Formats: sequence, structure tokens, C-alpha cells
Amino acid sequence: MNTKQLTTKDIELAAGIIAGGGLLGIPTETVYGLGANGLDPRAVQSIFAAKGRPQDNPLILHIPGADWLEQYCQEIPAAARQLAGKFWPGPLTMILKRKDNVPDAVTAGLDTVGMRCPDCAVTRQVIAAAGVPIAAPSGNASGRPSPTTAAAMLEDMEGKIDAILDGGPCQVGVESTIIDLTVTPPRLLRPGGVTLEELEEVLGQVEVDEAVRRLMAPGEQPKAPGMKYRHYAPKAPVTVVKGPPEKTAEYILCHMGEKSGVICFDEFREGFSGYPVETLGPVVDQRAQARHIFEALRAFDRLEVTDIWAQSPADTGIGLAVTNRLNKAAGFRIIEL
Repeated sequence: MNTKQLTTKDIELAAGIIAGGGLLGIPTETVYGLGANGLDPRAVQSIFAAKGRPQDNPLILHIPGADWLEQYCQEIPAAARQLAGKFWPGPLTMILKRKDNVPDAVTAGLDTVGMRCPDCAVTRQVIAAAGVPIAAPSGNASGRPSPTTAAAMLEDMEGKIDAILDGGPCQVGVESTIIDLTVTPPRLLRPGGVTLEELEEVLGQVEVDEAVRRLMAPGEQPKAPGMKYRHYAPKAPVTVVKGPPEKTAEYILCHMGEKSGVICFDEFREGFSGYPVETLGPVVDQRAQARHIFEALRAFDRLEVTDIWAQSPADTGIGLAVTNRLNKAAGFRIIEL
């Protein structure tokens, strides 16, 4: 298969791929997604095959606006309307009760489905033109760091999918926040571009699922993408060091090997002179850290390193999403100082 590279002028062509049961790389504000017709079980199954994704890992349905919710969800709570009004289009996925027209292939057999309206005009236009929701996980091979550019997605998906729609680099850089609205109080299943603090301003109490900070056991079934399996991982093993930045930099420098790589804040780059280094951004700039984390992890697959050491951002604001991705990349191999 020859994977075509489309531009934002190719909306009708992209929509035709979706409507025809094909696979399309789609840009969003978070990461690039691997999309298919969310109402076509065969097309959805081809997502799993292209990614090498476990079948019990549910997908998210992407829609162009909140007015599509009634078509695929039932018992929609008032909280969903509030959140959509404040954060859609945007990096927020809501878990709601699904209707029967949503295939089991999308939900991994669950009676719930994740719904999201992405903050990317061209992708919303593709969905509207196709006339169906797009089911899409991140556009990487399963387990690898998510792609934040079309070129990064092409590295994993060339020859496996019909086309990639290039919408430029992603502005958020980590996947959407996932909030489960089928339980009381609402439960944060995955931190992302909408922060826990922002959710609490709208919803009041929000519980944080244990899987945000630990690896799920083999027998547990995930309610949302990214909860159960080792994700976002480069080829070399990652160790995360958590604590005050000056202390974590010193610890890494004392414990790294001759062929180790380092992910650090901008302020500490010079201290690792002579080693392969990828920077996250300044210590205080969490949004920059979110934009850079996946590209930093991916960069080491092009280098010969035996292992990777990473400074951990603070787990407040969008930093919670960045630390979640780093911890999963490391298989929760974390050193706390």
C-alpha cells in the first residue's frame, strides 16, 4: 500500500477514505490520530491491525460538535453539556453511555464510549463531509511515543494506511484528557490538555483513577485508551527521576552510563555536555513540556543509547499529563528523591 500525503485542501478526498472504509491519519491539537469510520466494525478492526493494538483497548469517537452526541450516546448528563460548552472543541474526551449503533469494536465490548470534538478545523470538516464519526487512537505503532507531526506518524504507518492528512505540528502535544461521566463523582481516567484543576472548576469533586499513577494489572479491563498497557515507550528503557530539578539533574549525572541519553529541562542541558540530550522546555513552562515530550522520546530511537534518564515535571496542571506519559514510557520505573 502506498500511503498518500494529503494537505488541508484535500478534505473531500480524506472524507472519501473514511466513508469508504479506509484508514486516514488525522491531525488534532493533541497528537495525530489513526482514523476510520467509527460505525464500520471492519474499518475499526483495521485500526487495531495497523497499530498492533490490543483488542481490549477501547477507541474514542471524534465528532464535529456537541450536537452529534445524541446520535451515539444516551443518558447524557448535564455535566456533559457544561464541559462541552467550556472545552469543546478541545482536548477533552467524555465517557458516556453508548447507543446500540456504536460497534463493540470501538468500545471493546463496554457499554460506554469516549466522545471528543477535536480543536482542529480541518479534521472537523473531514468528519462532517464523511457524515460519520471517526474512531481514532494515536497514530503510532502500539507502545511507541505518539506522533505530533505528520512526518512522525509516517515513520510508523507508511505502507499500512491509505493516507495522512498533514495539518501541521500539534499545539498541545499530549493526548486528550478523559473524564468518566457515568460514575459519581466523575473520574479522571487519563490526564491531558484539559487539566484536573480546570475540570474541578466545572464539576466540583473529581476522583483520579489509580491507573493514572500506576500500571494496571493484567486482568483489569481499561475503560479508556492508554490506561492498561506500557505506552509511549522508545526502544531504550527509561528511568524517571522525580524531585527538585537541581537534585534530579545531579542524581542523573551521577548514575548515568557512558551511552545513556537524557531528557531534561532547558536549564540543565549544559550540565550533560557530551551525552545525547533532548530538552522538554523551561522548568516553569509546562505547556512547552507537553509539546516536546513525545518528540524527545522518539528522538532516542534514532540514536544509539543503552538507556534514557528523564527529569520529571511537577504533577500539577498539564504537568500531570506529562508525568503520566513519562511514567508509562518508563513502565513506572520511577526514582523519587
